Amino acid sequence: MNTVFYNAKIYISKGCFAEALMITGGTITAVGSSADILKMTKDGDAKYDCHGRTIIPGLNDSHLHLMQYAETLNQANIENVSSIDELIDVCRRFIDEHPDKVSRGLHAIGWNQDNFADSSRLPDRHDLDKISTDIPIVLERVCGHIASANTCLINSLELDKNSFRYSPGEVMRDESGFPTGIFRGGACVYIKEAVADFTIEEKRAILIDAMKKAASMGLTSLQSNDIGADFDDTYEALAMLRDIYDKEEAAVRYHFQMCFESPEAFSEFISSDEFTGNLYSEDSWITPGPLKLYKDGSLGARTALMKDGYLNDIENKGLRWLSCEEMDCYCSIAAKAGIQVVTHAIGSQAIAETMASYRKAFIDGKNKLRHAIIHCQITDSELIEQIARDDFLVMAQPVFIDYDMNIAEDLCGKDIISTSYAFGTLLRKGVHLSYGTDCPVETCNPFLNIYEAVTRKDRNGKPEAGFYPDEAVDVETAIDAYTAESAYAQLQENRKGRLKPGFYADLVILDRDIFTIDPAEIKDIRPLLTMTGGRIVFSRDQELPFNL
Repeated sequence: MNTVFYNAKIYISKGCFAEALMITGGTITAVGSSADILKMTKDGDAKYDCHGRTIIPGLNDSHLHLMQYAETLNQANIENVSSIDELIDVCRRFIDEHPDKVSRGLHAIGWNQDNFADSSRLPDRHDLDKISTDIPIVLERVCGHIASANTCLINSLELDKNSFRYSPGEVMRDESGFPTGIFRGGACVYIKEAVADFTIEEKRAILIDAMKKAASMGLTSLQSNDIGADFDDTYEALAMLRDIYDKEEAAVRYHFQMCFESPEAFSEFISSDEFTGNLYSEDSWITPGPLKLYKDGSLGARTALMKDGYLNDIENKGLRWLSCEEMDCYCSIAAKAGIQVVTHAIGSQAIAETMASYRKAFIDGKNKLRHAIIHCQITDSELIEQIARDDFLVMAQPVFIDYDMNIAEDLCGKDIISTSYAFGTLLRKGVHLSYGTDCPVETCNPFLNIYEAVTRKDRNGKPEAGFYPDEAVDVETAIDAYTAESAYAQLQENRKGRLKPGFYADLVILDRDIFTIDPAEIKDIRPLLTMTGGRIVFSRDQELPFNL
């Protein structure tokens, strides 16, 4: 049986639209006019009159943390707290209302000191002790690069003034040398491990729910950094993920980005049956992806690695999560195995060092493995030229602009910010630039991301002219970045990201025409129907222009 959508506005490529398409067995088999496609139908085919609705390819988030997002949906919601007192109150209520979820400790992510109305200081152990002194507590800043812990957790790890597991820049200490409860960089990962995690069975259930939520937003593919980040046991996690897909319980495609504790652990993995055993078919909904590295922290945490430090704190140049020597080693191993590398690099120095390591691992002097820079926020003109010249991919988050426009110039200065968040310039220079959200750092709603890319304004429409508006792009370019370019980033551009014959039937029917509405409305668009591989994975039945 075939499925046909007709009398629609179907986006094919820039300036090119069609009226109808046919799907057979999860693949698009024909695209054209309604009359021509309907002539191809047979008895028993499913035919849906879209009454002029707009259809775009399924959206593909090129970098997020799905497992962490699933966890946030089941933790205290501290994302929008406006003060430390409110942070304390929200967590107290969560403990009172969900005692079963905190018996092993409380962990949540989402606070942002820049949103505190009364003070911009970071919450410390004394603040978190007001939540509880009986259970370990870790509350992460929204970026995940700063975390606060209570005294109970500090004591459980036996962290006192004589403990120097991490550098002074990663463990904040008071005058006596005792930890203040504020941790940065790699120390954040360490303290999180002290709070008992969800069980693998719990993770399986909440991950499936998170996939459904992503599909409801129009996402059909996720390039997610969970392996080695939010799972302690890589092999157990991959077995669980494959089981989800074997049983067809997933609503979206999943391309996993993998972290490892050391180059030796990475080498061990790629020598295992997990990597060499051909466990994933070419058309599988779950596919192995790149090695994921962290080079620095975040701008909001003042830990992004900067060439010239921060404007009012020149001595603070941020944190280098990974030494150049260790990164060179990772990239060399990846090159020999033919594995793509993608690296979190926000600050100018982090981006420069990341590119240097990549170049050392080039094949025949070229970026044949499509190594990518994730975030790529603070750039000068020279860095932009190098990215374009050496054909580095960029996995960008335009949605970050909503918050960062309020702090970027104060932290870095107008000169360098005038060439930063240069997502329009990079595209115009021919860089393969894809869109992602880094969810749960930001919402995984793709239409908010597209709105930011097109308008360069915050969610309230400010500033009126846009934040460095020359970096804005048109709607078609933004959609291509979320579809065709995201497919290119995962080496699947010949099967995914376009609504053309031979491509996967991953598509979204929108509740309004994204190509003609006021750009201010783009953030309010919602899917009427999401289809992955020819399967309807989300629908708003009552609002569809046809009956399913």
